[in-house]
Amino acid sequence: MANRSRKLTPKASKQNQPHAGVMKRVAKKPQKKLKRESWLSSMLAMSTTGCAYAILLTSASLIMVFAWISVLFIFNPDQVSWLNKFLPAWAQIPLGNHERPQTLKQIQLDLSKKNQIFGKTLPLHQDAENSFLLPVFQQRANCQSDCKELVELRVYERSEELEFKSQSENYYYLATKLPVTGPEESFVISPLLEDPQDINIPLPLTQVQRFQGGTPSPGVWFNLRGQRQQGTGAFAYGHVIYYNPERTNLLQMLSWTSPNGQLPKWQQVTGDGTKELVVDQTVGLEPHLQVYQVKPLKLFFKPIQLEAITLKSSVLKDSGYQNALSIARSGLWTPAFEWLKFIKKQHKGVLPEAAQAQMDLIRLHSQLTKTQAQKNWASPSQEVLADLIDGRWEKALQVFEASPHNAQEIAILLKADEKRLWNRTAAALRVNPNRPEVQAWFALILAVQQGEGHANSWLKVQPKITKDNFVYIQGLLARLKGEGTKSQISFTHPSQIVGTVQPITQATSTEWLQPNSPADLKLTDNQVWYQVEVSAFNDGKRWLNSPFENLNPPKTDAAKFFWKTLGITSDPEIQIVVWLSNGEQKINIAVIKAVQLRGKVLRLLAAGPKIPENQNDVLQPKPLALTNAALEWVQPSPITLQQLHQQNPQGVKVMLSSVWQSLQQSREVPAGAIPSFEQMQEKLGDWPVQVIDLTNNAQPEIILTISAAEIASLNKPTPGIQGKNIEQPRDRTIILSDNNEVIYTDFTRNYLQRLSAIAKLSGVQSLALLVENAHNYSLWRWSEKNQRFE
Repeated sequence: MANRSRKLTPKASKQNQPHAGVMKRVAKKPQKKLKRESWLSSMLAMSTTGCAYAILLTSASLIMVFAWISVLFIFNPDQVSWLNKFLPAWAQIPLGNHERPQTLKQIQLDLSKKNQIFGKTLPLHQDAENSFLLPVFQQRANCQSDCKELVELRVYERSEELEFKSQSENYYYLATKLPVTGPEESFVISPLLEDPQDINIPLPLTQVQRFQGGTPSPGVWFNLRGQRQQGTGAFAYGHVIYYNPERTNLLQMLSWTSPNGQLPKWQQVTGDGTKELVVDQTVGLEPHLQVYQVKPLKLFFKPIQLEAITLKSSVLKDSGYQNALSIARSGLWTPAFEWLKFIKKQHKGVLPEAAQAQMDLIRLHSQLTKTQAQKNWASPSQEVLADLIDGRWEKALQVFEASPHNAQEIAILLKADEKRLWNRTAAALRVNPNRPEVQAWFALILAVQQGEGHANSWLKVQPKITKDNFVYIQGLLARLKGEGTKSQISFTHPSQIVGTVQPITQATSTEWLQPNSPADLKLTDNQVWYQVEVSAFNDGKRWLNSPFENLNPPKTDAAKFFWKTLGITSDPEIQIVVWLSNGEQKINIAVIKAVQLRGKVLRLLAAGPKIPENQNDVLQPKPLALTNAALEWVQPSPITLQQLHQQNPQGVKVMLSSVWQSLQQSREVPAGAIPSFEQMQEKLGDWPVQVIDLTNNAQPEIILTISAAEIASLNKPTPGIQGKNIEQPRDRTIILSDNNEVIYTDFTRNYLQRLSAIAKLSGVQSLALLVENAHNYSLWRWSEKNQRFE
């Protein structure tokens, strides 16, 4: 059965199979019908899917739009106020507490209805139409003049909504506002009062101004101010307001007052790139400047604050620095600043930021006191006051001793002084109790205010006062009572002499003046004679320079006159400075034995050890003679021209051009077109320069000293040039002012002129140049009148 079935199966299936031709015809018709149905099904499916996607996308978009509108409605309903155009009254979007934007005329009308006065709008950005500050005033009751009082500040910003942006007039909404009240009267008059008074009456603010130019950013700074009459003058006072654009708020940063009517100003004080706010509270000749720095705060609505630079605490653990701050707090600004400059030099020209800020504050005050002390005063008492405020003790004594009238007038000044001069002298004595000039002024103030007995008692207990100084101060005290015109013993000043020196083989007694003449001039073993031609000296009052036209010794006892005038009595030693061929400096000490004045030339005769033989080498500086107290050498720390270019790019460009012209004029480099700045910078960029104030205007000058090797590196000099410049191996110096003008140069036809050093002279505020000429040395100082070194 199984086999049969396997055999019948093919047959059965073959018999049941249709004919091939019929099969083909039957198969064709259903296949076409299936394709059409399949295509229709596909199209229907695609249409259904597309509609679904479209519906989904539309729904998502609508959801996002409604979500965004909801966010705007929650945080800023004004932004969706345009929908009110399309909504019925019952469906209007409520704006809550937000004011509806208004035109400027509508804002002003609303203020008028409230009996308020609108001020002049002040722009917050370049485009004043986008945002502005609007001061709001109110009429003061029972007022005769200047009756508008500031009561509020408002900031308005232009509406960006389509409903209002499309209007012909600009619409604004109130972004923020700040109520305003003037400072209390006790605060305004406080700079004049020793003891603060409790007067809580607020004074009116009447004007609003925007600070212009160089204010710290971002943000806008405003000054609100008023004025109060005080005697013949008027106080200025007010608030400093800051608008923070990031938080759209107004902040009162500072209240200020100025007894001299000066308005606060932004100026560069500390040199850190951001200007500081300076408030001038100077009263008379007493300078008082408050300087505020912008400092960051970690507060969301107040990211910055104004922080005052104070001298209350020392930021350096340095006794010298602390002493300098102490005398600055007493009002001795210039001595404090000079001391701090020395300390900064010890710290290699770098101080901590806070210490530098304190130093800059002291410098700012020192500039004022220096200017006052350099004025020509009609009154001796005013001149003495200006000198003492600037710490010029010796100069003030000269005015006091000039005449009995001066002494009496100055006594009245000291009697009326309210601790200003007392505090200064006391602070100076705490730092250095042995200065005779300060001792003299302390005794004079003590005698005038507490009696001569107190002054004498104080003098007697001073441990290191010399007998001569004690007698000298006694003479000053006698002047207060009008007794005599001269001190019993003249004050002896230390010798301060500068000159050129050369050895001589012999000295004849008859040609020289000696205090114990006639006496033979004799040398001890290993000594030689030196002849010093004096270039300059200090007579105890001022510096005198050669030629000495007005030096008129008496016919009798001329030697004593010179010994006193030159200070040789107290200090007869003089240094002989020579330079060896290897550049080494050697100093010998000689003793002044005699003086000679012939014509206008003043010479000294000194005895001392023999100096090296090669001192007359033309390639080395001439031997120099100076007494110990004459000069204090000043050596600013050098920087490269490349470094200076980073600080002052424009100035260096002008300077390099001036330097190259000077090199051409002195024929150090060939004449012709000046190289480009890039070419000069490549050749000169590593040359060292020094930056220091030489003209006493608080602006640094640039000193460039060029060696022979550096000059030779620029080009190979022609034989003709070498022949004319016999001093070529010596260094040369050029000095440029803060205006990039050449104010001193060794690159002249006078090849024997050289700047030897920069020095501080005793009793002189400005620095001096020690210049070597063909035959001698001379001291050059800046003339404010003639604007040059003389």
